Amino acid sequence: MDEMISFQDVTKDYDTQTALRNITFSVDKGEMAFITGPSGSGKTTLLKLIYCAEKPDKGTISVAGFETAAIKESTVPALRRHIGIVFQDFRLLENKNVFENVAIALRIRGVSEREMKTRVYDSLKTVTLRHKSDAYPKSLSGGEQQRVVIARAIVAEPTVLLADEPTGNLDPDTAAGVMRTFKDVNAKGTTILIATHNRDLFRHTGRKVIKLDSGNLVGEELG
Repeated sequence: MDEMISFQDVTKDYDTQTALRNITFSVDKGEMAFITGPSGSGKTTLLKLIYCAEKPDKGTISVAGFETAAIKESTVPALRRHIGIVFQDFRLLENKNVFENVAIALRIRGVSEREMKTRVYDSLKTVTLRHKSDAYPKSLSGGEQQRVVIARAIVAEPTVLLADEPTGNLDPDTAAGVMRTFKDVNAKGTTILIATHNRDLFRHTGRKVIKLDSGNLVGEELG
C-alpha cells in the first residue's frame, strides 16, 4: 500500500528538552491509526510536524507526497490543502452560524457560492448535522460542536485528517458518537491519525496504535 504519512528517525528538540527521539513509523493511504501516550509524551508535537507547524531537527517526514523536513515556506500552504485538523478546543467562531463556520476554508480559497453550498451541506450530512446549519455554536452541545469541527476539517476534502484529543472534553457516549463520525469519514477514503490518551477509543478496533512515552516510540500494536 502507499504510505500517506512516513517518519524516518525523526527527532525534535525544544531548547534543552527532547520532545521526540528517533521516531520511525508510517500510516498507509486510507488507514485510520492512533497515537497514544500520557500527557507530555510528544503526541501534539508529532501532529505539528505533520502539518509543518514545527520542523524536525533530524530525520525525514513525508506527508501526502511532500517531504516536509526540507519543505520551502512557500510550499507549506500547498501541503496544508491536503490536511484537515480537528483541535480539542473546537476554535469555532461564536458570531457565525454552523454553515459559515464550516464554509470558512472554502471562502478563503475562493470557491463559488454554489459549490460551497453543496460541499458544506455534504460535510454536515456526513456528521449528521445538516439540520443545524443555521444554529450558532453556543446553542450546540459539546458533541455537536466537535462534529461541526470535523465537518469544517473535511469540507475541503483533505487526503489526511489529524485529530488532537478530539474527545478530551466529551462524555463517553458523546465520544463514541464522534468516533463513529471519524469511521464514516475514513470509510470514504480519508487517511486519519488520532492522538489520544484515552484507550477506550482504540480498544478492540483492530486499528494501528503507535505508543509514545517521554518522546520515545515504545511500541506499535493493533487496538
